[in-house]
Amino acid sequence: MITARHAARRDPRAHWFLLVLGLTLLLATLTAHGMVSGLGGGSGPAPGVTSASGTAVGPPKSVTAGGPVLRLDQSEPVTRAMPARTVALTFDDGPDPRWTPQVLDVLRRHHVHATFFVVGARVNEHPELVRRILAEGHEIGSHTFTHADLAAVPAWRRDLELSLTRKAVAAATGREVTLLRPPFSSVPSALDGPEYDALRAAAGDGHVAVLADHDTRDWQRPGVDAIVKAATPARGGGAVVLMHDGGGDRAQTIAALDRLLPDLTRRGYRFTTVSAGIGAPASMLPASAGSRLSGTALRWTQAGAGWVADGMNLLLGIALVLGVARLAVQVVCAQRHVRRVRRRTGHRPEVRAPVSVIVPAYNEAANIAATVRSLVASAYPALEVIVVDDGSTDGTADIVERLRLRGVRVIRQDNAGKPAALNTGIRAARAELLVLVDGDTVFQSDTVYRLVQGFADRSVGAISGNTKVANRRRLLGRWQHLEYVIGFNLDRRMYDVLECMPTIPGAIGAFRREVLMAVGGVPGDTLAEDTDLTMAVLRAGWRVVYEEAAIAWTEAPSTLRQLWRQRYRWCYGTMQAMWKHRHALRESGAGGKLGRRGLPYLTVFQILLPLTAPAVDVFALYGLLFLPWSTLALAWFGLLLLQAATAGYALRLDRERLGPLWALPLQQVVYRQLMYLVVIQSAVTAVIGNRLRWHRMVRTGEAAALATAGRTG
Repeated sequence: MITARHAARRDPRAHWFLLVLGLTLLLATLTAHGMVSGLGGGSGPAPGVTSASGTAVGPPKSVTAGGPVLRLDQSEPVTRAMPARTVALTFDDGPDPRWTPQVLDVLRRHHVHATFFVVGARVNEHPELVRRILAEGHEIGSHTFTHADLAAVPAWRRDLELSLTRKAVAAATGREVTLLRPPFSSVPSALDGPEYDALRAAAGDGHVAVLADHDTRDWQRPGVDAIVKAATPARGGGAVVLMHDGGGDRAQTIAALDRLLPDLTRRGYRFTTVSAGIGAPASMLPASAGSRLSGTALRWTQAGAGWVADGMNLLLGIALVLGVARLAVQVVCAQRHVRRVRRRTGHRPEVRAPVSVIVPAYNEAANIAATVRSLVASAYPALEVIVVDDGSTDGTADIVERLRLRGVRVIRQDNAGKPAALNTGIRAARAELLVLVDGDTVFQSDTVYRLVQGFADRSVGAISGNTKVANRRRLLGRWQHLEYVIGFNLDRRMYDVLECMPTIPGAIGAFRREVLMAVGGVPGDTLAEDTDLTMAVLRAGWRVVYEEAAIAWTEAPSTLRQLWRQRYRWCYGTMQAMWKHRHALRESGAGGKLGRRGLPYLTVFQILLPLTAPAVDVFALYGLLFLPWSTLALAWFGLLLLQAATAGYALRLDRERLGPLWALPLQQVVYRQLMYLVVIQSAVTAVIGNRLRWHRMVRTGEAAALATAGRTG
């Protein structure tokens, strides 16, 4: 699956285009879902909506004083009204799976036909209800696709709303609608200029507008008596009555119908559809095959968008649950680790056996002197330092030799890579306890002593120290400092308690010589030799522990480019090591704990969740467009507060100041994205079998400056 050789081939790039395209499609899909879900309803002016045109001329008096059925496709408007004692019941905002069947049941019980103005998006959700409406002799009209205010939207959106609704009805019934009830409309006298212009434009597409004589405003739930009274024509006149079968609780509408129908029937009224009431031909026309086909595609697209939104909700829920569970486990394990450290203090024999410190170095001129001096200054009685110069071209070995420090040896070799340099130092070392150190790392005076004390336990084969970022003055350094303290070191406390430590950092780690010999030395077939080696130690049956008091200061990348290269190598190398040691899943003992605890944890939190992070960010953008900002702000600040509390706890555990917490919000919106893009790049490289070359970081000497300043933590 993952190749280990480090040939210099160009990194894959085509996936970035595919990623951007996929995220764009995801946002478009979620936007489509947002537009058709959570639709409102009601009649009268749309709340908080401004008309698209502020200069439209008002409708003529013949319209505002005329009947509710408007034909506006000719030079002069034509209006029609219901004959005397004729009532056309109309229902808006459906179909609704709860209320539309109840309305139909009442109408069937009283042998009444009506006209239903349906919302296209809801037609796609419940096509069976639209077919039932038509099968029971009722008439269907358009109420737009998303219940949009036609007077407030641009012309292209208005045309799209009407076209999509016609296609949705065509796919559901095989017929196309011509009647149109504009959302938020009421009686003709309430029409304004922009609304009239929108109806005239719709008439150009063959639509006949239907307003109302009586708006019951049942969507406000004024009470059954009020609805019955509002729906009753005065003095035996005819009327188009506006009611609703969707968009909210319609229990009062159902009850009012059950009273209104028998009451008006006894008084000599007849009920009919709008078209039949004015003596017009049937309003629904046979749909073309193209309309039916495109309508079916539209329905499946809408359904797919809903599935995607549901999937994203599920993914977000899983991510939140896993994140909270991870935090809980980390805190519990950190507390146990603290108690364990306190219990063992003063209760174990002191380790003062000779120690060999091995420093592999390739072009480390900026920091190597400070690194070696800090090691020689260690308060440890028996210490040798071996610097293995791996073919440096910047005089690294010469710098160390000129220091002429007692107990320091320099070994020169041709450039063969860091694992080879470490193995050279291991073979040359005289002591049985070995400390492996990067060439840009500065130790405190007590670091070596504290690091090796865990070897008093014979079951311990290796010990991880506590790596801290030296160059944390700039924003990028602060972000890495927080990551080291919150992520790496908090995780290591958890790994220690769960006995599944997957990585001893190359900056500071201690090993028994016999352990390194047993696992074949430092492996060179992955780019994360420190992770690979640690996993091998666990699978060999040894314990790997964490010593928080053994502090090493390291120089972190100072530019985004260097950070990308470093993390790309780390992430890809970790994937290599995980694949290489996948058989630990079937093992017992320490290897089994790695396989069943450490590897799943790495898979979920360092690979799978970061791979889904871009989609989660797109979902957050979708939330900004379609969810209440107050809800989003509350959720975001809640998560940020939780992260800040975790960060504060981790900083306190590491005896660090809380000042860097101010950088946490920016870390979440910049640094986090860079990290998950690294994971994506690494995963693509692994899947296509590309061979990642070693990227060396350019050192600036800030770790050396730290030592010169005498900083001790």
